[in-house]
Amino acid sequence: MIVAVTGASGHVGANLCRKLLHQGYRVRVLLHRDERAITGLDIEKQHGDIQDIRSLEELFHNVDIVFHVAAKISIHGKKNGEINSINVRGTENVIKACKNSGVKRLIHFSSIHSLEHHPLSQPMDENRPLVTSSPVPYELTKARSEEIVLASSGQKLDTIVLNPSAILGPYDFKPSLMGQVLIKLYNNTLPGLVNGGYNWVDVRDVCDAAITAIHKGKPGQRYILSGKWISIKDIAKTVHDISGKKVTQLVFPLFLVKLGVPFLTLIARIRNEDPLYTFGSLKILKTNNRNISSDKAKKELDFQPRSIDTTIRDTLEWFKEIGYINKY
Repeated sequence: MIVAVTGASGHVGANLCRKLLHQGYRVRVLLHRDERAITGLDIEKQHGDIQDIRSLEELFHNVDIVFHVAAKISIHGKKNGEINSINVRGTENVIKACKNSGVKRLIHFSSIHSLEHHPLSQPMDENRPLVTSSPVPYELTKARSEEIVLASSGQKLDTIVLNPSAILGPYDFKPSLMGQVLIKLYNNTLPGLVNGGYNWVDVRDVCDAAITAIHKGKPGQRYILSGKWISIKDIAKTVHDISGKKVTQLVFPLFLVKLGVPFLTLIARIRNEDPLYTFGSLKILKTNNRNISSDKAKKELDFQPRSIDTTIRDTLEWFKEIGYINKY
């Protein structure tokens, strides 16, 4: 079976391609610029852009299954137009190209951010409504793209939506913001921690569930893929326990960190980096649901999230092997 993957150069895409190849699938990917994540893999490469339907139709030719992973992730409120054009219009293009090319099934990677977390006092599952109001443009674009995908199911195309929580794990080539946090914690170069946390899930477990969805996923359904809620402070402690190295345990209250956001943003801009702490990321760390259920995915997709300790250990080992521990 030939499968196509958009966003293969990202964290999820890098892991997904490796797992697909390991299970014997022929993999064809759409590349925009960065090829580090798939260098050396036995896959078909096609350069293009999800904003170009013709390149998508070429990618999807004779393909049975499409994994739509490509997305613009931004929690600092910048590049709003780019976020919308990639996350929303790009998804519309993917759906149109799938139908034009005769693709049977589209598996769309959305996010837990697309769903409303409130009320925080009640467990969060797939019945939560999509976000309709948020100061974080990323959340709105993921909600809109998910709505488009689910509305298209059954119209010459079966569609399935996956909603992973915050992702950690190896093959994080860019690396992600949380990957950078782990590296800085290991190197003890993070000035301090924030009083908050999130639900973290291993990228490898997410990809296993995605591949299972090829045959077991139900069309027109969404599946939450969550792990365990853990505070930033406990993540730092885990890094210390694993490495034996000195790791900061200094926790700043959120209101104090907010005062420093403009300064941190300026420093990041000078270094040509995305800031680790922004108004958007602080909001997310403070106002997220701590009881996210993945029972549906466990039942229907054989989803089995591993322990956060194992994920952090494996991620740090990979960062050391690739040479990122000393680089970032």
